[in-house]
Amino acid sequence: MTRSTDLASNVAMARQQGVGDLLRRTARRYPDKTAVVASGRRASFAEFDASVDRCAKSLVAHGLTKGDRLGLLSHNCWHFAVIAFAAARCGLVLVPVNFMLTPAEVAFILEHAEVAGMIAEDALLDTAEEALQLAGRLDVVRAMIPLSENAHPNGFEQWMNVDTWIDGPGEVPAQSVLVDDETPIRLMYTSGTESRPKGVLLTSRSLISQYVSCAVDGGMDKDDIELHAMPLYHCAQLDCFLGVDVYLGATSIILPGPEAGRMLETIERERVTKLFCPPTVWISLLRHADFAERDLSSLVKGYYGASAMPVEVLREIRDRLPHLRLWNFYGQTEMAPLATILGPDEQDTRAGSAGRAALNVETRVVDDDDNDVPPGEVGEIVHRSPHATLGYYRNDGQTAEAFRSGWFHSGDLGTLSADGYLSVVDRKKDMIKTGGENVASREVEEVLYELEGADEVAVFGITHPHWIEAVTAVIVRTSAASLTEAQVRAHAARRLAPYKRPKYIAFAEGLPKNPSGKILKRDLRATFAYLAESNKANS
Repeated sequence: MTRSTDLASNVAMARQQGVGDLLRRTARRYPDKTAVVASGRRASFAEFDASVDRCAKSLVAHGLTKGDRLGLLSHNCWHFAVIAFAAARCGLVLVPVNFMLTPAEVAFILEHAEVAGMIAEDALLDTAEEALQLAGRLDVVRAMIPLSENAHPNGFEQWMNVDTWIDGPGEVPAQSVLVDDETPIRLMYTSGTESRPKGVLLTSRSLISQYVSCAVDGGMDKDDIELHAMPLYHCAQLDCFLGVDVYLGATSIILPGPEAGRMLETIERERVTKLFCPPTVWISLLRHADFAERDLSSLVKGYYGASAMPVEVLREIRDRLPHLRLWNFYGQTEMAPLATILGPDEQDTRAGSAGRAALNVETRVVDDDDNDVPPGEVGEIVHRSPHATLGYYRNDGQTAEAFRSGWFHSGDLGTLSADGYLSVVDRKKDMIKTGGENVASREVEEVLYELEGADEVAVFGITHPHWIEAVTAVIVRTSAASLTEAQVRAHAARRLAPYKRPKYIAFAEGLPKNPSGKILKRDLRATFAYLAESNKANS
């Protein structure tokens, strides 16, 4: 390691607390403890740390320097975890990419992020190569994650093998790159609903402040054995859970994806104690044929987020897993991503609530002029916190709009009780404006989830010549259910005001979702737009 004679640099290096430092410190505390089980490996913290050091050295050796953006296109695997911490250790800005995107969509991210390097799973090399070509970035450093039997696909000889970076011989010195608290180390592209995703810049200060909030308010500790099945390219699994596990010294079991049968088998085999899933995946676990057959007694901590948990599903989880303590995590990518938490002792008394502001967060609900609204009144949810993003990459206008008045504006609508409990009403764009009235889609969904035979429900608005927007419900029935439209309408009539009742009701085999489990209402609006054209709305 090169010695610096500059006093300021020496002091800064001695005080450094970046994401890249966390694993090294944990490895010195628990060197022999199992850190990661993934991709056929079972690595201790000492082994994990050594692999990260080798990978960081290789990234630098191939010409990548502090501040360069590094694209990563892969399903969950051992390599993903190593690369994430290696990039942070040498000051690169990691750009995790949604593996379900088309080459054109990936190309937008790679071009917008101005990536200097690209790492892709072998099964996704076609997508990665086409995206790089479309983005005009074929000159970048390229490396392949070999996960399939065909570890060296023909036609991709220019892609280096990441295994040679991670599993090289001998020890390597730790990187001595100064990565201060406010140096960007992550560029996360929003998954959701914009026509073009926005690049969210996060720093070690953002992430580690968020790790502390998760650990303290989320009841996490070093003895956890966590199953990571949701995509690591998404900030929820990567930063609310994997990053915190590494920080604390907990064990991480990483699966390629949230296949319910494999998840249940893994919980039983590895004696998993901790699991995060969005509501849609919790539902898939409950419905799986193996649920009642597997020994799930080790699972004592459960987390949900990404979308609101239907109250009826929450009750079923509590009934079937009575030993499980549940937390609701609410937030957004721009908050790294945690903002509020509802704890285990509040699930019944505050069912449906997103909880209170997390340890390192302040939360308000404001009107269009950024004034606090009275308790119980709907407004926009805003936050002030070190969790918050530095801003949107290459988009000062949207950054200025999001941070007006010195608070981060989430774009979510909600109410705040007098004692600080947040209830999320809807996204601003998902508030249905029908016949001059506002209808929160979530309120209607909660009512329809009460129906026996309703497995999944999505409520949204479709453009209508008379109502402006017509309340529309799409329902996925349980396999044995014979739920009818008439039954749905009768139930809605008993529980909802006339203007809130669905004008249109449709049944589907499933609902479109992104890999983080969010229901894609924009797709549903497009698919079911034809209903309004039939002009058969029920008044």
